[in-house]
Amino acid sequence: MKSFPPAKIRNVALVGHGGAGKTSLAEALLFCSGAISRLGRVEDGNTTTDFDPEEVRRRLSLSLSLAPFEHDGFKINLLDAPGYADFVGDVHTALRVADLAILVVSAVEGVEVQTEVAWRMAAEIGLPRMFFINKLDRERASFDRTLAQLQERFGAGVAPLELPIGEEASFRGVADLLTDTAVFYDGGPKPTIAEIPEDMAEREHAVRDNLVEGIVVADDDLTMRYLEGETITPKELEDTLAKGVAEASVFPVACGSATKMIGIDRLAQFIVEVGPSPLDRPPVSVEAPGGATEVAPDPSGQPLALVYRTLADPYVGKVSFVKVLSGTIRPDSTLTNPRTHSDEKLHNLFTMRGKEQEGLSELPAGDIGAVAKLSDTSTGDTLAPKGTPVVVTPPEPLIPVLTIAIQPKSKGDEDKLMTSLHRLQDEDQALQVRRDDETHQTLLSGMGDTHLSIVTERLHRKFGVDVVTEDVRVPYRETITSSAEAEGKYKKQTGGHGQFGVAFLKVEPMERGGGFEFVDKIVGGAIPRQFIPAVEKGVLETMSTAGVFGYPVVDVRVTVFDGKFHPVDSSEMSFKMAGSLGFREAMAKAGPVLLEPISLLEVTVPIAYQGDVMGDLNSRRGRVQGTEMAAMGEQMITALVPTSEVLRYAIDLRSITGGRGRFTVRHDHYDVLPSHLVDRVAKATSE
Repeated sequence: MKSFPPAKIRNVALVGHGGAGKTSLAEALLFCSGAISRLGRVEDGNTTTDFDPEEVRRRLSLSLSLAPFEHDGFKINLLDAPGYADFVGDVHTALRVADLAILVVSAVEGVEVQTEVAWRMAAEIGLPRMFFINKLDRERASFDRTLAQLQERFGAGVAPLELPIGEEASFRGVADLLTDTAVFYDGGPKPTIAEIPEDMAEREHAVRDNLVEGIVVADDDLTMRYLEGETITPKELEDTLAKGVAEASVFPVACGSATKMIGIDRLAQFIVEVGPSPLDRPPVSVEAPGGATEVAPDPSGQPLALVYRTLADPYVGKVSFVKVLSGTIRPDSTLTNPRTHSDEKLHNLFTMRGKEQEGLSELPAGDIGAVAKLSDTSTGDTLAPKGTPVVVTPPEPLIPVLTIAIQPKSKGDEDKLMTSLHRLQDEDQALQVRRDDETHQTLLSGMGDTHLSIVTERLHRKFGVDVVTEDVRVPYRETITSSAEAEGKYKKQTGGHGQFGVAFLKVEPMERGGGFEFVDKIVGGAIPRQFIPAVEKGVLETMSTAGVFGYPVVDVRVTVFDGKFHPVDSSEMSFKMAGSLGFREAMAKAGPVLLEPISLLEVTVPIAYQGDVMGDLNSRRGRVQGTEMAAMGEQMITALVPTSEVLRYAIDLRSITGGRGRFTVRHDHYDVLPSHLVDRVAKATSE
């Protein structure tokens, strides 16, 4: 594929709800442009962008795919993003490197949850947006209903550029509102241009007048000419519309059918004519030694690239997808990773259309491509000239919402499991892996149950590691509610020197979060000074391993106030054991209680779901701390909820709100577990 200057490049993310037809639309655009010679179907598992075995089997996009093609002298880099909620991390990535988001909406189902999610994510970063109403050939399809939903949800800036001609099975073309002509798709190799059909002429003229008024109002000169009755040319309308799109103040709506190839060529033309190029977007913010600065997409500048995605290809190895932010990158260039300080030689450059590679002679600023076998570079890293420690400002990381515990089926695969997980984590930034030293579990966190299920499948398919899942163990704690005293006595007689040590201990509760305090009140040498640290060590080891209920002990003051020793048989070991035994006995008499971790939950939902969500939180023993207005008319509910009650909250909240709710959770404090739940927790611990 030849090289294109930034002005001739369009980086476009296809986003929206699952099932709206994004992958079919990508396939249609590739076929229409001649980039592929055969039109694949999702149902047949042979589309360009869904090539992973799990995607073929599930008929569902599971990861972000790149699919470039040429149209009318321009290069369009399509980024086909998954529409299922669990893979929102790839939507986040696609929007980060795109210059235009096309929200694909089904004319049958209308505006769905992930349409709203993608809109919100794009709006937060000020990304230009447009819509494509798909599936107009299907039964129960309605352009008018879908357009009304778009305008209701996303505001007056939503402006149709086309109207469909015909409905459902009789859908056969579109009316172009900019040129005031009809375009018919009657099965021939090319569409035919004609006049607007009489039965829709009146409506088309009314909608066109509204569109033209909405466009010219952004330009004083055009407004005056329009008011004076002068005809504004389609080219002038396109140029002014393009400016509004680039400023994210106008959101055009195109329409068609991806599977019937209706309106696809026109969508490609809209992308070229009104879609922003990298030059139309604000400079990229980077962190440099002198402070934050900005980088513009200048092909003659210093080379700078962002690694936005990593793929473990079974044949090529590690493939790093890059967007060039400045300069021009060529094969065999050497750049430095400022994070690792490693030099990386870019042995060859290529682009990927799905899984197929096509070589590149160079990759200029604004373009997207790939490079294989970077040895010490991960997703999110920056590649810069040697001695130029410039780093692209990272976005806010996605916070996983669901965690499972996994372990290898084969004991010998433990090291292999962690290595494989870290490789998958490099591919998927929404995935987190950590080892909990307290519960001795390997914890895998992601964006939902399907996301984590796919990860475990890939562990088997890519790395040959089979795993079993188990419930995440809650890190309970123990403490005491009163004071108590006990004698810790350790006496053991063997053939030689024996073991003898006695320590009298008093335990007292401390304030929550107080930790541990050891007090030495030995007088008169009841215990020799050199053995007192051993008593403390015995207490600490017992506290850290297990108390009365089998969990670590916290918030306790321990005082050693008396003891006995033997001049021959006493040793550090004997007093360590005496401290341990004395602490166990004293704690059992001091009103031990279980403490459970409490999480701070911040739930953001449309106001219509506020009551249901608050009721559900109350049923989880949660205590609502307050509510406040969030963006886009949503409510944010803050609550303190026992951690054990929110381990699978992501699944439940999705069910309650139809997928429109989202939340963050973090540990806040420990509190006493209600007495009626103690037996259940203790029983689970012993099993």
